[in-house]
Amino acid sequence: MHLGIDLGGTKIEIIAMDRDSNTLLRQRCPTPQGDYTKTLDAICNLVLQAEQTLKQTGTLGIGIPGCISKESGLVKNANSTCLIGKPLEDDLSTRLQRPIKIANDADCFTLSEACDGAAAKYSTVFGIILGTGVGGGIVINQQVINGPNSITGEWGHNPLPWLSKEDKLTPCYCGKSGCIETFLSGPGMSKQYQLLNNALTLSSDEIVKLSRQGETSAKVIMHQYIDQLARSLASVINILDPDIIVFGGGLSNIDKLHQQVATRLPNYVFSDTVNTKLTKALHGDSSGVRGAAWLAISDRT
Repeated sequence: MHLGIDLGGTKIEIIAMDRDSNTLLRQRCPTPQGDYTKTLDAICNLVLQAEQTLKQTGTLGIGIPGCISKESGLVKNANSTCLIGKPLEDDLSTRLQRPIKIANDADCFTLSEACDGAAAKYSTVFGIILGTGVGGGIVINQQVINGPNSITGEWGHNPLPWLSKEDKLTPCYCGKSGCIETFLSGPGMSKQYQLLNNALTLSSDEIVKLSRQGETSAKVIMHQYIDQLARSLASVINILDPDIIVFGGGLSNIDKLHQQVATRLPNYVFSDTVNTKLTKALHGDSSGVRGAAWLAISDRT
């Protein structure tokens, strides 16, 4: 069997799949906040409990909110900051006595959708996660494209293109200002609403709900959000020209988001037509953990 772990900011989830990608088991536990050693303990406990329950051992892939540096072998670029600078792959491989495949969680999401999800019939797939952060992954012919710096698909840390006077620049945790993530993540949407409403703070879910109810400021923010997302994806299309873009993360559940963005793309893409398909993930919240298991089914990175 093949095990996948999705290491998130609030939860750690494990899945066990057979060779035909059928789910044998799924479990989750809370992520220990800010504690690297307890995070290792939680991952190992999930793996060992799953193998005890199913009475067999499995290969293991893990999706993390960051990546492994090819230079040092340590975690970098993780918004779960307790992981940064830690030898996660080596530590888990030593504890569990097996080789482990680790990839960025957005890469895992994209791989899942490219293998047996919404993008299974397409060659070049760009997957995006719109949630607490903004991540992305590129899969070509069901192979994750990793790159020499292990940052392929990190569109969230490019600057928002074609800035307008409505786009309010705010600092990003990466040390720069105006990153796409500061506009298109859940906290980014909240911050833009706060700036428009003189410090009134609402969550992205509350803003989306108010927008549906016709509240003026929320409608303005949603209009801006869709246009900002279209601009950001247009810059990706202009470089990569993918066959399909798959939407994931909590904000991808906004009603008809991908259709609304698709209508804006022709304003920004450098082409007479835009044939790139936009769609929601088939496996939804399961794609990240499924993609982690896919890492180990064969060498997908």
